[in-house]
Amino acid sequence: MLESWLAAWSALGVERSLELEALNSELLARYSEPHRHYHTVQHLKECFERLEELKPVIPHPAEVEIALWFHDAIYDTRKSDNEMLSAQWATDAAHTFGASKSSATLLHDLVMSTQHAAEPAGLDAEALVDVDLSILGASTDRFAEYEHQIRQEYSWVAEPLFRSRRAAVLKQFLARPHIYSTSMLREQYEARARANLHHSLAMLGQE
Repeated sequence: MLESWLAAWSALGVERSLELEALNSELLARYSEPHRHYHTVQHLKECFERLEELKPVIPHPAEVEIALWFHDAIYDTRKSDNEMLSAQWATDAAHTFGASKSSATLLHDLVMSTQHAAEPAGLDAEALVDVDLSILGASTDRFAEYEHQIRQEYSWVAEPLFRSRRAAVLKQFLARPHIYSTSMLREQYEARARANLHHSLAMLGQE
């Protein structure tokens, strides 16, 4: 993962350095924090696997890859500014290492797109959001594991409240014309994702 990280920055004109390697280690440490159960290195690796499939059609693959590293860098289930803080961290890193202003701006916008507040705009954001949501179209066993991991991350939330809020999130995705924006992931995961979400809602008693 380190070599891929360095290669992405190299594509932006940033040379390999101990500081850049240290930042990678810091990000991996963030994704290994004890309060995380889903938003972990496992999630990162699964996203990177999907990203490899989409790279040929992404206009700015290096920025998308770096944004993927940062998209859950700050993660606290009790707060609502995780994406904003993560996006700022990505922007600061781009400025620190001498990437262009356009790359820094794109990194910020890409990380913010993973708030999932609206459907993504542009191929770069579509690819990033699709790989982030690829878990919704996972196998039955992996999706069940994912749902358990999410519940663990919100273990501090009372069961009735968790069920209603979780259902609201899932229903937002189902209400969209399509969950996945890229044709490749839509063909692979759309039908299974919708089936998984309906099953989850039924298990929550919120169908």
